[in-house]
Amino acid sequence: MNRATPETRPQPPLGRLYDVGGRRLMLHRSGSGGPAVVFLPGAGLVGLDYVNTHDRVAELTTSVLYDRAGTGWSDPVGLPRTAAAVTDELRALLPAAGIPAPYVLVGHSLGGAYARHYAQRFPGEVAGLLLLDPTHEDFLVRAPKQVPEMLEKMKSQDLPEPTEEQIQLSREALARHFAAWPDSVRDALIEHHLTAWRTAWNEDKNLYTDVADELRGAPALPDVPLIVLTAMGHDPTQAHLWPGDLLREINEMKRTIHAELAASVPRGEHRVLDDAGHGWMHEERADAVLGAITDLLRAAQT
Repeated sequence: MNRATPETRPQPPLGRLYDVGGRRLMLHRSGSGGPAVVFLPGAGLVGLDYVNTHDRVAELTTSVLYDRAGTGWSDPVGLPRTAAAVTDELRALLPAAGIPAPYVLVGHSLGGAYARHYAQRFPGEVAGLLLLDPTHEDFLVRAPKQVPEMLEKMKSQDLPEPTEEQIQLSREALARHFAAWPDSVRDALIEHHLTAWRTAWNEDKNLYTDVADELRGAPALPDVPLIVLTAMGHDPTQAHLWPGDLLREINEMKRTIHAELAASVPRGEHRVLDDAGHGWMHEERADAVLGAITDLLRAAQT
């Protein structure tokens, strides 16, 4: 949904734009109190994709949704980006919006890697971590040998432009998907996902190179409450990308790595969701996500 100039780009349907380092970044906040819960979207997703969970969290404390530069309603920037650039940006945005540390960071997929890196770099500003099926720097190293080969082949190809028929089918599918979202954001989210579908592809390009090296080279995670939620249920996108037997191997490897990540800190916990897929686990199992956030808030406040 990013456009060439600020004048021609639509305003966010919720939240407002904050100037951070010469870029305008979208942030939407609700609720009050602390520590604030901050959602870091997965690649290809935006803050308002999490608004249903956000609204429930706002009944407990301050809840924050935002769009990284280059995504959603924030200003454009070249993709991919380093984890340091993303976490520096978030660290400048939150106080600019009047949201003081410490934070409970909720990072999903690629956002989970960024949440970890924020905690590694700025440990005094993090009260807890919830990682929703997070990407991990060792996934490619420990994956079955076919995975890097297939990823390399996928990434070497140009993405074709969709046909009008494909766009219409996607619009109908998105309308069904976002049926439970508030009226104030539904149409805007549908249009965004129809026009910004390349974002996930571009954000992920340096995940297993630059971002992986940043995570390995950073200090250990701080001793804060940590919950890792692993999605082991059916995911249509994953099922399309990988053959069934290979996907089962990938998921078992993911389960192992997530368990190790949770065990790497004294107050880490690993929870497995057998009935949620990777991309929309925060909707498919909103109860489990809200329960984990509630547990982290309780632990942070004791």
